[in-house]
Order: sequence, then structure tokens, then C-alpha cells
Amino acid sequence: MTTIVLVHGGGHGGWCWAPVRKLLQAAGHEVFAPTLSGLGDRAHLLSPELGLETHINDICGLLAFEDLTEVVLVGHSYGGMVITGAVDRAHERIGHLVYLDAAIPHDGEALVDISPGLLQLAGATRFVSGTKLGLWPDEAASAIYGLDDCPFKAWAMQRLTPHPWKTITDRLHLKHADRLAQIPRTIINCAATLAKRPQSLRHRWQQGRVLEIEAGHDLMLTEPAKVYEILTEIADGSHQPSGHCAA
Repeated sequence: MTTIVLVHGGGHGGWCWAPVRKLLQAAGHEVFAPTLSGLGDRAHLLSPELGLETHINDICGLLAFEDLTEVVLVGHSYGGMVITGAVDRAHERIGHLVYLDAAIPHDGEALVDISPGLLQLAGATRFVSGTKLGLWPDEAASAIYGLDDCPFKAWAMQRLTPHPWKTITDRLHLKHADRLAQIPRTIINCAATLAKRPQSLRHRWQQGRVLEIEAGHDLMLTEPAKVYEILTEIADGSHQPSGHCAA
């Protein structure tokens, strides 16, 4: 049995992992899919002060209070920012990092630095009770998440929430980048997403063990069986050479 922690991306919640989580649990793995503060079922925790560090602390708190070790820590999209910060603070608890079509930040970077396309959405942000929110759950968001042809679209659209914008502009501060580099990692890319990443940074998503899936950005919903297969392989310790995995 392997412990797997699934960290969702912007506008989502732990709910989005349900198809993958159920498959992993049926295979005997211990699975946690927490919802980050201010999102999903924890939307009531929104505040102007809620930032990237809040979400990193959410995951570090889970790791500590559940006393988890040798964790396969998975981050989707914005969740890549969160898992990178979490492993920097709790590296001794992490056995493997998985970047699922996710941000791969370096010290001092914010999500908007490595995903500059988000700046195009800045004009659509709104303030609610003093908190700046973006990624509103509308048809534009459905296209961004790759849900338009997904059988889970209606189910997901009912659960998406706007995202606290401060977490997108906050810079990540790493204290142990050397330790972070020592953690084994797997990078899973959507071909369409990779093509949109800044050319100068694209090498980050093409180093080490890299897999590619032809599917919409929300891989846990657009290709849950494929994600399950890859995570099971990692959990079982069966690491294959770098390659491409076409859906």
C-alpha cells in the first residue's frame, strides 16, 4: 500500500479527484484529496489574506497531522506551485513528486511568471467581500480546463468555484531547493498545454521522467483511467524510462 496525496488546481477542490481516487483506493492505496482553503467545500474560508503560503500550509498540515511518510505527492495545474512549496518544507515525508500538467516553479516565481497566459484573465477578476477572485466557473473556464468534450463536464461545472487571485501572484520562496532536487519526480504533460508554455521555460517540462497524454487539461476528469494507471505504476515502484504515453 502506498500513500498518495492529490492536490487540485485553481478553481477546483478535492472533489475533482473522485474518479481517480476511487480507482486508487480500490487498488488498496491510502489516498488523500484535500480541498485547499477558500475553494470547493472550503470556500467559506476566503479572505483577502489567503495566499499561496496558506495552501502550502494546508498540505504541510495534512502531512504532519496524518503523520504521512513516503508520500506520492501529486499536483495538478496550480497545484504544482503548492506541492513544490510543500516538499520544500516537508521533504522528509515525500517519496515521489508528480506534476500533472502542472506548474513547475523555481524560487522567487509566481504562477503568472511561468503561466503568463493567466494575465489575459486578470481583467475578468472581481472583488467579493474584499477578496480578489478569478477563474470564474463559466464556459470560458470549461474551455481552459479542457472539459468541453468531457463526460464529467456538467458535474464539474456545478462544483467549480472562483479562485483567490492572490495565490496566483504570490511568489514562491524556497529554502531547500537542493533537497527538492533530490526527490524523484514524474512529469505528465498534455500536449496542448506544453505547446502553450513559454518557449524559454519549456525545458522544465521535458526533463527527467516525462509522459505525455493527448487529452484536456483536467486529466483527472478527461483521462482518469490513464492517470490511475500512471500513479499505480509509480506507487508500485515500477519506474520506466522517459517516454510518451498517448491516450
